[in-house]
Amino acid sequence: MESKWSKIIIHASAFFAPFIVPILFFLISSEDEVKRIAMQALLFQVVFGVLIAIAGVLSFVLIGLPFFLIFIAIFWIAPIIGIVKALSDKNWNYPIVGRWI
Repeated sequence: MESKWSKIIIHASAFFAPFIVPILFFLISSEDEVKRIAMQALLFQVVFGVLIAIAGVLSFVLIGLPFFLIFIAIFWIAPIIGIVKALSDKNWNYPIVGRWI
């Protein structure tokens, strides 16, 4: 039960503390599944932050605008999917970075 709520908090942290909460859960938790989700969440935030920044710069020349909108949508939707999956006690990996960890 503790694992379930830990995963929910890690996924929800994308909206209020995307770096601090996953790092804290990674350091504090003794469960491997919670540590894996915390690392995925942290890596997801970093990778998509870089992708959004690159697409934002390229959107000034209109090439990156569609990518910018898609990356923003994924950046907001992926944690919501993670919360729903964690509530139903199902395993879920973040897009792109899920297979890395």
